[in-house]
Amino acid sequence: MKKGLLSKIITIAVIAVFFGICCFMAPITNAANTLWALFPPVLAIGLALITKEVYSSLFIGILVGALISSGFNFAATIDNVTNVAIIDAVAGNAGIFVFLVILGIIVALVNKAGGSAAFGRWAAKNIKSKVGAGLATFALGVLIFIDDYFNCLTVGSVMKPVTDSHKISRTKLAYIIDATAAPVCMIAPISSWAAAVSEYADGTAYSGFELFVRAIPFNFYSILTLVFVIGLSVMNFDYGAMKKFQQMAQEGDIIGNGKPVVYDENPTEHKNKGKVVDLLLPIIVLIFASIIGLIYVGGFFDGANFIDAFGNTDAFVGLPWGGFIALILIAAFLLIRRVITFKEAMECVPQGFIAMVPAILILTFATGLKNITSSMGAKEFVGSLMAGASEYLFILLPVVIFVVACFLAFSTGTSWGTFGILIPIVVAVFPADSNLLFIGMSACLAGAVCGDHCSPISDTTIMASAGAECNHVDHVSTQLPYAITVAGISAVCFIFASLIQMVVTDFATAAIISLGFGVVLTIATLLVLKKVTAKK
Repeated sequence: MKKGLLSKIITIAVIAVFFGICCFMAPITNAANTLWALFPPVLAIGLALITKEVYSSLFIGILVGALISSGFNFAATIDNVTNVAIIDAVAGNAGIFVFLVILGIIVALVNKAGGSAAFGRWAAKNIKSKVGAGLATFALGVLIFIDDYFNCLTVGSVMKPVTDSHKISRTKLAYIIDATAAPVCMIAPISSWAAAVSEYADGTAYSGFELFVRAIPFNFYSILTLVFVIGLSVMNFDYGAMKKFQQMAQEGDIIGNGKPVVYDENPTEHKNKGKVVDLLLPIIVLIFASIIGLIYVGGFFDGANFIDAFGNTDAFVGLPWGGFIALILIAAFLLIRRVITFKEAMECVPQGFIAMVPAILILTFATGLKNITSSMGAKEFVGSLMAGASEYLFILLPVVIFVVACFLAFSTGTSWGTFGILIPIVVAVFPADSNLLFIGMSACLAGAVCGDHCSPISDTTIMASAGAECNHVDHVSTQLPYAITVAGISAVCFIFASLIQMVVTDFATAAIISLGFGVVLTIATLLVLKKVTAKK
């Protein structure tokens, strides 16, 4: 037996034995709301990181969860896999699947029209360095703050030619995309994430939206991730698994699989007619149409104000709604410009769908695993532990909430589900007139983003891989050291903020001091890491 295969088998066995020991007090025939509920996602994550094969790993996780939840009944297991996991996943994500396909078609249209190639030529003349390419990608990611799915796919399609030309690996591109998707949405008052948080937090002494806004300065993971990305780009170094992929990129292997990069598999006679406007205008139209779609679904045109419309919207409906309008306008614009023909435009429809099949498949399996995990009561189990521990760890509770939220989001792959469970607990534990309420709220949101950022079964992580067109497991393995670094810094900051608010009662002053401490600590950590990396 090969040594590599043996090590994988041993690792899998260790994971199974470890969780078996942890769960021995919970009878497997009654696994609901016990630690057994976390076994399927952790097993799937472990398999994905070990085997670097995501489809089979996710499916095995679904199958194991279905077996446990059904008490090893054959018919019930098949029913769980078919109905609870796959069919419900497809039905629940239908709107996002439609939006993904629309984005795929728009990308195909822009590529065929020569817009991406024109932008690449412009970028080659105006973006002179690797640092500039990384910062330009970061800036575009920050600007597209409406929704994380939209962010991942748009930034990826636009910036691939730029980062490739400066020999930035696709895994590094995926990290920058992922780091400017959910973290930016979580600190943007006008976003689908802000709307979701506002809904979960409503009914407290503050409105849900006000509570979300007041928590922004203490959302250390989201803010410090942005500082971390800027620092990495300016200091121009990498560490961990990312360093290997960056070295491979310098040798010409941008993707990391030994294959050359293909930008346009279907070149047309119109390619050289494309201009930068053929890329920028479609992006602007898509952003504007997406905003219109989101506020329309939220009731803006029925009398609701802008903020309430975002609070009541459904991104799974609003994004496809706006996407269809954008697709029609973009196709019409490119046809009027005569950079593509009607036949070529129609050819982009199946091309866009095919390009999104891997992301749709992974998202289906990941959502199916979440459904199985939810049916086993994973969130309720963690929530009960959190509520039980709160009275004993009051001052340090924000950092405890952060860690619990990280673990829950990592295991289930959903940040929305995580803060949906923990926000009511946070609101109930902390007094309404205390800064600890806002710190605890931000710890919950930051932990949800952090766990989601690290998890290979997270839909945002999947979208970042799809946007950068890199191997999904490579993206996860290279991103983990960076995410864990920022998570460690954030944990220290939550302890510091909890202590400083006992001395400084003014909300704004406490927020500025805590955030300043976090920024200084992040920069110091980067300087130390660069020095250590240089020595190695």
